[in-house]
Amino acid sequence: MHTIAHLLEDQVKDLYSAENQLIKALPKVIRKASDAALKESLTAHLAETKGHAARMADVAATLGFKPGGKKCKAMEGLIEEGKEVLEEEGDPGVIDLGLIAACLRIEAYEIAAYTFAADIARRAGHADVAKMFEATLEDERNASDTLQETAVDVEPAKEEGENGDADARSANQSRGRVRAGMAGSVKRPRTAKKGRMGRARAVRALS
Repeated sequence: MHTIAHLLEDQVKDLYSAENQLIKALPKVIRKASDAALKESLTAHLAETKGHAARMADVAATLGFKPGGKKCKAMEGLIEEGKEVLEEEGDPGVIDLGLIAACLRIEAYEIAAYTFAADIARRAGHADVAKMFEATLEDERNASDTLQETAVDVEPAKEEGENGDADARSANQSRGRVRAGMAGSVKRPRTAKKGRMGRARAVRALS
């Protein structure tokens, strides 16, 4: 690998493999999920992922090579790790949170990969290809946000001996903090303070 063009080709093949691996893995995650909102968001993202794979094939065609021939080992490892949750039995809410955690790791990888690929495409003089990467990047960011919002509302069953009222208040407060964090912080206007000299002048004026 000696040129930016070679690096870009490698990135496209890697992402094409990653998306196709995810297309095969997501249906199992959807079947395992219990929360209706989680199933819905994952089903929607599966459809998006099929579009992402097709887009990578289009990128490869634009750049003049075939997208196959490489396996993304990073995605392979992330999916393999996620299988641990698929094999678990237990409280549906806890399982759902485990699935969300696995999916968020995948989204973090894809966000990083598409960000880098878009930058490399621009360096190689392919602004049109960079825009294609960025379109997928936007989808991945939205998917990550949706997963985080869904996680806030997933309710694991309470264990025996738990203080229901106290736990409910704590959970509501926690969800409120998470939502507030997602919405972004609001800056308060800074209030000007009078210095000692200013206060002294005011006293003399009144006397």
